[in-house]
Amino acid sequence: MRFHTRKWVKPEDLNANGTLFGGKLLAWIDEEAALYSIIQLENNRVVTKFMSEINFMSSARQGDIVEIGIEVNKFGTSSLVLKSEVRNKMTRETIITVENIIMVNLGEDGRPKPHGKTKIEYVRDRLASEN
Repeated sequence: MRFHTRKWVKPEDLNANGTLFGGKLLAWIDEEAALYSIIQLENNRVVTKFMSEINFMSSARQGDIVEIGIEVNKFGTSSLVLKSEVRNKMTRETIITVENIIMVNLGEDGRPKPHGKTKIEYVRDRLASEN
């Protein structure tokens, strides 16, 4: 799994127990999944359709740095199925896992649109092939 983004846990990210609020963490994961999908599918019209069960394994506290990992499980016709793990950057302890996040590629009409992708592509490779 590749870890693309780091977040610093700040006071406004905490719940009443003084640990990272789960809703905030899920918002970070959703944003990361959207950004990853937009780049992979080369379309800024991508939406979250589904998130599977969420497994909270540990917590994070103010001042911790967490990193968000995304991995492709499957390319569908108009979707991309991802997996996510968030871990503490310093201890490498897993905070949460989400096994399936389905992101759907949309056309200009807002309806699912086939994306034609079958494998992970890297921006550096796209740039090299254009030159």
